Amino acid sequence: MSVEQNKALARRFFDEVCNGRNRAAANEIFTADHQYHDPGAPGIPNGPEGMVQLAATYYTAFGDARWTVHDVIATDDTAAVRWSGAGTHTAELNGIPATHKRASVTGLFFCKIRGGKIAESYNQWDTLGLLQQLGVVPQLAAK
Repeated sequence: MSVEQNKALARRFFDEVCNGRNRAAANEIFTADHQYHDPGAPGIPNGPEGMVQLAATYYTAFGDARWTVHDVIATDDTAAVRWSGAGTHTAELNGIPATHKRASVTGLFFCKIRGGKIAESYNQWDTLGLLQQLGVVPQLAAK
């Protein structure tokens, strides 16, 4: 695939699956054996359904959640996305009852592309910041 096609593919996850809540689009974006790596979300199943489960975890807990893609860079077999997300915590999130607090995070999503689909992805985002904004983890003390 071309660099521009890889950029568009990486963006589709945020635009269609996360923001569009389009579960079927994941089958077009991710390989059947896609592997997801994220220290803040261990245990995500392989394949497109795992990525649907991941997105649904957050857009269910944050009913008004919106993701913004700020930058995408790519090569012939990789893409990297700088993203942010924001929403109001209106439902349970991994055992955390709704706090009704608004939160925003930033992150980096790196993709390995094979055969026109994302085969492997790595997501690094501000998990600690989210938990602090929700008030379930204390803020670090200032010096």
